Amino acid sequence: MSKVHKMVLVSMFAVLTCIGAFIRIPFPLVPFSLQIFFVILSGLLLGSKLGMLSQLVYIAIGLANFPVFTGGGGPGYILKPTFGYIVGFAVAAFITGKMKEIFDSKGITFTKLLISSFMGILSCYTLGVAYLIIHTKFIGGANADVTGILLTGFLAFLPWDIIKIAIASWVSNEVMKRIGDYKIQASQE
Repeated sequence: MSKVHKMVLVSMFAVLTCIGAFIRIPFPLVPFSLQIFFVILSGLLLGSKLGMLSQLVYIAIGLANFPVFTGGGGPGYILKPTFGYIVGFAVAAFITGKMKEIFDSKGITFTKLLISSFMGILSCYTLGVAYLIIHTKFIGGANADVTGILLTGFLAFLPWDIIKIAIASWVSNEVMKRIGDYKIQASQE
């Protein structure tokens, strides 16, 4: 794959994540959006390094004052309670891609893609919830109720996100089947 091809794919997934931020259902604190769908898909289809790079590009665009995050953009967004989830996007794409790469040598299945996706989303939640607790306690000056934060910052979204990662895993599996079929046909011609 050429450098230009890689740059196009990285840029495309950064843009898809931007678009995913605007496809959302309002919810207190953290809205439901399609960002995580594209984050996980980037790791599954681009791999660990390029998937993570696509999300770092997305983060850089948002921090450069473009309103691509669900609540806007700019460097001040670092102080928002949800910024940990955004950082978690890059880690989730990397973990998802790395797990898929590990499984790839043994043959990819939908179940392996789903496991890779779930590990990625757990890493995103870990960073997001940790940052939310730190923000609540130290920046917000409130007493961090860990149970409440786990409920509102993790458990409330888990059912929706499981559906999103299942769809991302299925889409990825179908794309890889088609690309594999294409590679086989191209080598036979």
